[in-house]
Amino acid sequence: MQYGKRHVSALVLSLGMLFAASAAQAQVVGYNFRSGDLWVDTRLGEINDYGSRYREPFIGEMTGYYGAPRSLIVDLFDRRWSAGDIYYACSIAHVLGVPCVNVVREYDRNPGQGWGAIAKRMGIKPGSAEFHRLKQGFVPTYDRWARPIRLDAQLERAFPNHGKGKGGGKPAHAGGKSGHGDGHAQGKGKSGAHGNGGQHGGGAGKAKGGKAKGKG
Repeated sequence: MQYGKRHVSALVLSLGMLFAASAAQAQVVGYNFRSGDLWVDTRLGEINDYGSRYREPFIGEMTGYYGAPRSLIVDLFDRRWSAGDIYYACSIAHVLGVPCVNVVREYDRNPGQGWGAIAKRMGIKPGSAEFHRLKQGFVPTYDRWARPIRLDAQLERAFPNHGKGKGGGKPAHAGGKSGHGDGHAQGKGKSGAHGNGGQHGGGAGKAKGGKAKGKG
């Protein structure tokens, strides 16, 4: 009888270790995007980190620029989809001109195959024009988030002036809208006066030393 108890305890312990290992493996698989392109896999890892930390700006990008319903994105997060997987599903859908849920269903029907196989089956072959559009889509997304992005040789040709201008927009999580920053410059003048005179009523005044003078 004593042997039976030890046997049951050992069995319970073994099952617990097995479930823990399975959960750890599932988490690793979730981050193994397997797009077929090392640059894409690296960016998806970065997006995964960003979306995990800043969920609302991430959801805003998926709904505002990739046309995915908010309810779908929230549901995918609830189903333990990683932000990188969500982004790539909606990005593929955007390039193909189909709803994001179509790509999600294709992924669910073929779990564990990796995004390279999913994209190819849906018509985006490696090196094709559609695949290049898929890669190029990362750049404006990073720009809207005000995140730095390292371009590969193909993208440097597509965006020859990227990163060479003067930036300054705030990241979406720091108060700007979708990473564009917190406003546009509204004219240059002394003491921040706008327009000619800075007053309503049709008068022509001048801003000088912080005081607007003019006839209303």
